[in-house]
This record gives sequence, C-alpha cells and structure tokens, in this order.
Amino acid sequence: MPHDWKIIIFDLDGTLTESKAPLQDDMGTLLCKLLSAKKIAVMGGGNYGQFTEQFLNRFNCSEKLLANLLVLPTSGASMYRRHSGAWEETYRLLLSNEEKKEINRAFEEVFRDMGYESPGTTYGDVIEDRGTQITFSALGQKAPLAEKEKWHRERDVRPALRAALQARLPSFTVTSGGLTSIDATKKGIDKGYGVEQAVSEFGATLKDAVFVGDALFEGGNDYAVVRTGIDTVAVSGSEETKRFINSLQ
Repeated sequence: MPHDWKIIIFDLDGTLTESKAPLQDDMGTLLCKLLSAKKIAVMGGGNYGQFTEQFLNRFNCSEKLLANLLVLPTSGASMYRRHSGAWEETYRLLLSNEEKKEINRAFEEVFRDMGYESPGTTYGDVIEDRGTQITFSALGQKAPLAEKEKWHRERDVRPALRAALQARLPSFTVTSGGLTSIDATKKGIDKGYGVEQAVSEFGATLKDAVFVGDALFEGGNDYAVVRTGIDTVAVSGSEETKRFINSLQ
C-alpha cells in the first residue's frame, strides 16, 4: 500500500466512530498525530451540530494542527475550516423551502404507495431538516446503536424506498446513509462531491488523496466516492481504521 498520500479523507460513522457515538480518546490522539504529517478531511451524514458533539469536541489539537483539518457535514453539502480559533463555514448548499416541501411530499407519497409502516417505537425525529439535506431515519435520530443494527439486519427496506424516492425526485440526489437513514440533497451533492471539494480546498489533486470508509461497496453510503477515481481503503470499523492510521506513521 503506498504511503505517500498528502490528504486522508475519512468517513465518520462506522469508520472513525460507531454510529453517532463520540470519538474515542485514543482515536483522537492518533488523528492529532496524523495532522502533524497529513491533511485530513472528515465527512458524514450528520449536520454541523452533530459533528461538533460527536467529533470536534472530542479531541484536542493545537491551532497549528487544526489548520490541516476540514469537516464536511451532511455528506459534503457543507464544509468547515479552522480560522482564527473558530470553525468557519466555507460553503453550505442549503435547500430552499420549496425544495424541502417537494422532498417531504415525496417521502409521504412513497411511504403511502409502498405501504411502509414506521416501527412501533422510535427515538426522536424520523424526518429531520438538516438545512442542506432532508434525512429519514427509520428509528428516529436518537435511536440506540443496538436497535439500529437490529433493524438494519432484519428489516432494512431502504433499497426499495430509496429507488422509489429517486424516481419521484429526479432533480435531487437520494442516498442511503448509516444503518437506517435515507438522505435527499441537491442534485449531484454526495460524498463524491465532498471528496472533490475537500481536495480542491487543500489545493491538491485526487491523486494526492485517499478515502477511508466502511461502506465502499456498491450500494453502500460511501460508494459515491468511487466515481471520482480517488484511492480507497475499506475498513470494517474504528479498530481497522486505527491500524490503517498507524501504518501511515
């Protein structure tokens, strides 16, 4: 495996952390060390608030090192970079009110037409407006990891739902996310787009970068990066990610 990449782009959930779980201390230490030698971008489906709680507040690096870090919430539909001691928005591709109404209407129609029934118990909002994307989470935004894993294993109907939604929303991009989610964004906005924006922000090319994720298989929520031609490394969780990071040092 070549070790001359200048930029390491990580998926968040399932790669650096468990689904919506806080970053572990030892992972934070490894990332700070890696930032002294590489530029890093971290991408996931959550909004900026979720990124702050789950990732940014969970490790301490010097301001000099944080200058080498980008975060891309909502799967690349927004980007933040450190400047003068604060995280500043580089871009944020907000959905208009009319676009949000169209997406929500499509969810309602697909659920009705396919006879989809929500589980008896949900945890938090099932449909969430994240500004740059509308996210459906089958068990709700705050579902316990064990419950999400069980639903994903036994009841995951997202492939059919996603296909039906995409057919109704040709002017948007509809993707699966995490274990239980479906995301709708502006057309062409996905993790592949995020990868291209991150590399450009760092003033580099795709040949300088690698993407590390747990769902790079066809149909997986990281698969969109494959079309960019970027090098990829598939992992099955945070422990494999730690081993990959150690291999770079």
